[in-house]
Amino acid sequence: MIEIRGLEKTYGAFPALRGVDLDVKAGEMCVVLGPSGAGKSTLLRCVNRLTEPTAGEVRIAGRPVPRASHALREVRRHVGMIFQDHNLVPRLSVLKNVLTGRLATMPFAAAVLQVFPRRDIDIALSALARVGLADRAGQRADRLSGGQQQRVGIARALAQEPQVILADEPVASLDPKTARLVLDDLRRAAHELDIAVLCNLHQVEYAIEFADRIVGIEGGRVVFSGSPAALDDDALAAIYPGLVVARTRTGERTVLDPVGEAVP
Repeated sequence: MIEIRGLEKTYGAFPALRGVDLDVKAGEMCVVLGPSGAGKSTLLRCVNRLTEPTAGEVRIAGRPVPRASHALREVRRHVGMIFQDHNLVPRLSVLKNVLTGRLATMPFAAAVLQVFPRRDIDIALSALARVGLADRAGQRADRLSGGQQQRVGIARALAQEPQVILADEPVASLDPKTARLVLDDLRRAAHELDIAVLCNLHQVEYAIEFADRIVGIEGGRVVFSGSPAALDDDALAAIYPGLVVARTRTGERTVLDPVGEAVP
């Protein structure tokens, strides 16, 4: 569903991505791990051309993702984006925030006036039900908790009826219980709706728990690609150079920085 070949991005003399090759299948939850500055966010932004790649090719459902054009807008209709900071409109209701995911399919006048067809409303309500928030449809978005707002962001992406979802650190500001709810929503969406999900995370334990496949990026290069079970100590050392892996008495791993503090 997502095909990336030879993707490169440089900022001046700094190479943010260096020849990245990556495939994500429909129905797959693929988690990208890597330290800050490794190129994870740049990778996601290059996939839907929020950032213009320096070289390489990206295809979604077999179609190349072109430069800014009508063709790019058409491709983006099938790509849902979930951000770390929710990007909701606080004063709008939960339902109307989710319905913004339908705007690209609507005539211009109807979109400006926010006159939504019944079918779009039903799609939005179904998306809210999928993340367990159907009962909050009429509530203002700014009355929700941070975790609930992020789940509204997932519902908005699902309302696009996308083939692909890109999620950039979607649980960075959430507590562990809420983070797991959000990641479970994403994984179920991938599996049940046959959506290719590409998700950036910092937390190794969440990647192991929720990913179908983990891709490790360091210095703009893919240094690991495999199942969570294959993420051994050597793979972690390649993804996080200079870090060490400590083990508890039960054999569980904790990634530590050089001064002995746990990495989230």
